[in-house]
Amino acid sequence: MEYKFCVPCLLGLEGPISDELKRLDMADVVSENGRVYFTGGDEALARANICLRIGERVLIEMGRFDAFTFDELFEGTKALPWESIIPKDGAFPVKGYSLNSKLFSVSDCQKIIKKAIVERLKSVYGIEWFPETAESYQVQFSIMKDNVSICLDTSGEGLHKRGYRPAHNAAPLKETMAAAMVKLSRYRGRDDFADPFCGSGTIPIEAALIARNIAPGINRSFSAMNWRIFDRRIWAQARDAARDREFHGNYNIVGSDIDPKAIAIARENAERAGVADVIRFEVADAAAFDRRTERGVIVTNPPYGERIMEKEQAEQLYRSFGEAYRKTANWQLYLLSSHTEFERCFGRTADKKRKLYNGMIKCDAFMYGR
Repeated sequence: MEYKFCVPCLLGLEGPISDELKRLDMADVVSENGRVYFTGGDEALARANICLRIGERVLIEMGRFDAFTFDELFEGTKALPWESIIPKDGAFPVKGYSLNSKLFSVSDCQKIIKKAIVERLKSVYGIEWFPETAESYQVQFSIMKDNVSICLDTSGEGLHKRGYRPAHNAAPLKETMAAAMVKLSRYRGRDDFADPFCGSGTIPIEAALIARNIAPGINRSFSAMNWRIFDRRIWAQARDAARDREFHGNYNIVGSDIDPKAIAIARENAERAGVADVIRFEVADAAAFDRRTERGVIVTNPPYGERIMEKEQAEQLYRSFGEAYRKTANWQLYLLSSHTEFERCFGRTADKKRKLYNGMIKCDAFMYGR
């Protein structure tokens, strides 16, 4: 069966996710603000969940329609073929959001959508009561400018949950954003790689996974693995295919941080991710960063001065690191920061900038040496 899939993403990452889906041989890839669509069957569903590095989750879009009243929301939802996926004993909780729409009450919309699905399933299964005691089929809706999109979440936990980071330090960077930064740097494992503000190690670990071409979801489970309409063999086949594409080379990846506790956590996380043998973690001050090799890539996410340290401390940190970076030879730098005066503090205007969102924080990716 052919499905239309939706991959929600952080704003600014639609392009990289589109490229990623195309490299995974997905069909009909189209991007919108905060989401990317593609089409495919059961195998595409498993491959996307296991292999996507940057997307937040994989949804099956059940339908899309305009709704200005609760009656229109009810009828539009009821018209969708819920019985094609949800069995009579399946659980189907509903969650979502509404922005700039006449139907602005999320709780009311949840109730209407739930009732409409129940009525649809009643008419198909010929029963009046749904126990919802079996596997879960999470219904997710979004209403934007009165346009309703209703989906089923196949991922369960967000795709940033790789399984290697049960412990982290303060203000961690999501794995999906870390992977996006590495992808934007075009690092493929050939050059030296460094993160002088590595914290719990997320950026170096994602760099190692990319260098080795290890699928980020290779060791985790997904909600749709329990859905009866899918043959469980598609997941094993997708994992086997992903393992066949892994690389095994020598890589020079270094993660450093001034906090010894963060470095200890980073080493544990790298062990869980299976890449501890290709990353060297060290306690070091970013102000003393020094790399004399001919070329390399720095990808990093220093403190913003919003959550971890005061703004003045962050600015001094940027100045010190800027001085250290100017001593490197031909190293490229990709740095994420929300500080509006970062370039002034760093001492150099970026060669290129890209607007991104780290969670709810509006940031810029500053790129040097391109």
